[in-house]
Amino acid sequence: MRRIEILVCLLTVFTLLGNAEPFKLKELTCEYIENPLGIDVYTPVLGWQLESQARNQTQSAYEIQVSCEEGDLKDGKRLVWKSGRVNSPQNINIVYSGKKLKPFTRYYWRVRVYNQDGEVSNWSRPAYWETSMMSPEDWKASWIEDGSKAPDKEEDFYKDDPAPLFRKTFRLQKAVQDARLYIAGIGYYEATLNGKRIGDHILDPGWTNYGKQILYTAYDITPLVNDTENVFGVMLGNGYYNPLPMRIFQPLRDYLTIGRPCLKAQIRIRYTDGSIETIGTDESWKTATGPVMRNNVYLGEHYDARNEISGWDTNLFDDRYWKDAKMVSEPPVGRLTSQMQPPIRVVEIIKPVRMTETRPGEYVFDLGQNFAGVARIKVRGTKGTTVKIRYGEDVYSDGSLNVMTSVAGQQKKVWNANWETAGQPQTAWQEDSYTLKGDGEEVWTPRFTFHGFRYVEVTGWPGRPSLSDIEGIRLSADLQKSGSFECSDPMLNRLNKVLDYTFRSNLFSVQSDCPAREKFGYGGDIVGTARTFCWFYNMENFYRKVIHDFANDQRPGGGMTETAPYNGIADRGLGDNSGPIGWQLAFAFMQKQLYEYYGDIRTIEAFYPALRKQVEFLRSKAKDNLIENCINDHESLDERIPALFATAHYYHHVILLAEFASLTKHTKDTEIYSQLASEIKDAFIKEFLEIGTGKVGNYTQAAQAIALFYDLLPDNEKEAAFNVLLQAIDKRDGHVSSGIFGVPAVLSVLSQNNRNDIAYEMVTKKTFPGWGYMLESGATTLWETWKYSDNVFSQNHPMFGSVGEWLYQSLGGIHPAAPGFSEIIIKPQPAGDLNWVKCSYESIYGTIESNWKKEEGLFELQVTIPANTSAQIYLPSSKNATITENGHSINSSQDVKAIFYSDGYTLLEAGSGSYKFKVWK
Repeated sequence: MRRIEILVCLLTVFTLLGNAEPFKLKELTCEYIENPLGIDVYTPVLGWQLESQARNQTQSAYEIQVSCEEGDLKDGKRLVWKSGRVNSPQNINIVYSGKKLKPFTRYYWRVRVYNQDGEVSNWSRPAYWETSMMSPEDWKASWIEDGSKAPDKEEDFYKDDPAPLFRKTFRLQKAVQDARLYIAGIGYYEATLNGKRIGDHILDPGWTNYGKQILYTAYDITPLVNDTENVFGVMLGNGYYNPLPMRIFQPLRDYLTIGRPCLKAQIRIRYTDGSIETIGTDESWKTATGPVMRNNVYLGEHYDARNEISGWDTNLFDDRYWKDAKMVSEPPVGRLTSQMQPPIRVVEIIKPVRMTETRPGEYVFDLGQNFAGVARIKVRGTKGTTVKIRYGEDVYSDGSLNVMTSVAGQQKKVWNANWETAGQPQTAWQEDSYTLKGDGEEVWTPRFTFHGFRYVEVTGWPGRPSLSDIEGIRLSADLQKSGSFECSDPMLNRLNKVLDYTFRSNLFSVQSDCPAREKFGYGGDIVGTARTFCWFYNMENFYRKVIHDFANDQRPGGGMTETAPYNGIADRGLGDNSGPIGWQLAFAFMQKQLYEYYGDIRTIEAFYPALRKQVEFLRSKAKDNLIENCINDHESLDERIPALFATAHYYHHVILLAEFASLTKHTKDTEIYSQLASEIKDAFIKEFLEIGTGKVGNYTQAAQAIALFYDLLPDNEKEAAFNVLLQAIDKRDGHVSSGIFGVPAVLSVLSQNNRNDIAYEMVTKKTFPGWGYMLESGATTLWETWKYSDNVFSQNHPMFGSVGEWLYQSLGGIHPAAPGFSEIIIKPQPAGDLNWVKCSYESIYGTIESNWKKEEGLFELQVTIPANTSAQIYLPSSKNATITENGHSINSSQDVKAIFYSDGYTLLEAGSGSYKFKVWK
């Protein structure tokens, strides 16, 4: 009997194994988002991930079904798209090709796939996407405002200008199936329904050129709707649509599309009987002013709780004394598009670590970490008491607040009295204030501003505050974390954390240079760090938005601006208000990253004409194929030759255009721009290379590395040029000395030439200059300059964050070998005294892992390769090393193929799956 039971069990196991799915499907996305609400494109892209416990699993075909009813998917009926079996390994960026999408419709979809042996998976669980406005005609709402006018005198802009409130009462007569809100409120908005906050977005909508594009958001408000009377409420902030006339290097009101805060919103109710009711903004809406007395993205927000209107957004409130809203006489003309980039949310609550009373009644709270956001206060006191909150990145030796590194636009009375304008504060620090209503404990968080800070100074507090009375509300675009890095060196682990805090501080709706002083989307910072940002977070939808920003502000002649949205800054640009060439490069560079990291060719196709126009503009500014003017290697410690960097960046533009021409089948352009790239390279060699020596320009670290990084040298000069680079590093005693563009080039070139030992020493040095020096000096975010500054330069600046790419690619060893990581290179480069590294990356195909450790005579590497991808794995080894995989010689493995040995590495090829290698040297 016992034998029979065993046989039955074995038979059951074998049966289950025989019937096992080749794949499990997960992470179904539309437009790179799981179950998006409110898309407005007719041909969205779909994708999914494959999961399998077996090795070497690839997809050979897929089937997709789409329906307007979830139940129809199960029956395979009334489908709007039935792809049939498509013989293709593609599981990302699948373009929807069914019936024309309708507005305000939810589409359910599922997929099943076939593996390399033709075995089919089960159908995935249904996913969905929901459309919103598919054309301007779908909007049944108008732009409304409160009828107030902008001040006539400049000084009056700095006086109280209360934020407007809007409300609309509507009554429902039938049972509701579902309800949606579509809303754009510029500058910023906060919306409620029946007194409850709608959604959790902060500082919506994202900043754009409002004359070209305005973002709106869709919300599911079904749970908030009452059966009978409902009240929709909105408070508007100024944002970048109604800025102060401050000079943030340039007067913003002279360059931005501006106006009084205004609102366009549409509620769509679908009843259970199938009928539709639409409530849109119009003159029937009511408006009044609320308790936000002043608000500005730079100077802060001032709130008077005595002016709160209790219950104003509920049906218990009588609005007979409110005035009617006004139609905007000259409404913003920007095209309304759905906001697809990750919204700004609260990502962390930070508690202060100490409080110091620096003077009587002046309290400074140290939150222990520099970050972007606001402070939240909990206070009790007498009605009319005003609490002031100032923010700074630093303190003076006596513990008092130092605001100087975070002053808006460097506008400081102590610097230049001519910068003072009527009404403007003499020093434009960040400050919020709250005036109490005197009603028990009052909790307040600013709504329409954000700051960069570590320290908070509180004055006017009734009594003595405690640590529990202040919290830091950390804000950021809520990006999905994609990278994870940890190693045996505590300093590098601290650096990884510092990078995250720095990056998130500068990811709101643009990728900014600093979260306090400027907050602008500078192209140069993007070029210096975009690859690293893609290692840390999923940047697909964020960078697509930023690419649109640059395209929106492309100059008539074709040049790109220094910042996007454009705000008048064109430092050492090329004319027509275009920016410096290294900053212009962001437009093409981000497209390259979306293709490299996410396999996105649609963006390249969409913006190809704009890029071609830009390159022709640059070509018209070149003299003998050289560009002479540029900011170049910003904040380098070495003397720089502007034309060297400018010409290298000109070359980069052209080789990207040639590549994009090939990808998009512009055959003639491929030939034209490949030839132009060759001519630029020849001109660069002639102008900057000292033939026979490998010396480039003034042969600094950056000059040598840029030439090697861009492959701008003849093959017979590269070894000498690399040796000159090593000499330049030696002259700095192994320290970094380059700037925004030189740093990533230096680290990359060292790694590519198997001198990661030098890169490691450079990164981990704890004396000036370098990242270690910043950390040893107490930095919790990266500085704008290698040297510590307590009065000029930002202490929260991402541009030297390109070192993060080195953590993942050189120490972790993960590289994309094909678009979207469909092919992967794993090549860890152990260096220094590191004993182990744990590194992973959430690619669009799935999780990639590269974890290694070393002991005396033994190197171990654990690798995970996602299904439907393959990898080349470089194992550090001697030529005759003994190598095993999961305890067996690789020579006997059917899953791993040894290719060759070269330069300290044994190269293997492997398909998907998890592997554990051991190398005995």
